[in-house]
Amino acid sequence: MAMNQQKQFFQLQLIFLALSFFILLFIFPVGGKIDMYFIQPWMDSTGHFFNRDNWYLVRVNHEIVKQIITTVYVIFLFLWIASFKVEKLKLYRWQYGYMFFVSMIGSGVVGLLKSQSAHACPWNMVHPTALSYVWDFTATHGHCFPGGHASAGFILMTGFFVYRLEQPKRAYFYLIAGIILGFLMGWGQMMRGAHFLSHNLWTGWVVWAVNILFYKICIHRFEFEKRIKQELA
Repeated sequence: MAMNQQKQFFQLQLIFLALSFFILLFIFPVGGKIDMYFIQPWMDSTGHFFNRDNWYLVRVNHEIVKQIITTVYVIFLFLWIASFKVEKLKLYRWQYGYMFFVSMIGSGVVGLLKSQSAHACPWNMVHPTALSYVWDFTATHGHCFPGGHASAGFILMTGFFVYRLEQPKRAYFYLIAGIILGFLMGWGQMMRGAHFLSHNLWTGWVVWAVNILFYKICIHRFEFEKRIKQELA
């Protein structure tokens, strides 16, 4: 029964990834109508992003929130290292390590894609004219897709996979927290003109895809860890 449930879970995830891929590709194209609709409210008549240097968006959303999330991962790394010495933590070593390393891989993949991307940031694509402004979609500043900052929030979704089999409530906490923080952090950057909405949606997709891949590879270890804890209970 458990094997069938896992098989069904991964089948549904593959369908979700495929459907969402094409939805993002064709309904949310980078710089498309939806991107334009959501980013224009944050521009003035000359094309200037008036929130670019907003203290809250720069200091709180872009710096402090990211620092808090980074602290969470430092704690997971510390717990993983400590589990080699502290007997009480040994039973959770796999969870601590998986949470830290897979999250870092997810963030790293987003960073790698961004470093190789030719897509420019919105604030580098707008040029003022005598009466208004124009968008330059040939801008080659690049390195702005997918959204790197949003990945700091989205990688918390890794916790869903870590605790899915053993602690469903905690798993869904990480899932919901990751989605909310990823969108909020990405939205803040969009308000500054750093990213389009599509940039951040693709970030969420990439992070989820990376998690599905590693969870598929490691699912038997998660099932083993669950059995061990049940036997020791």
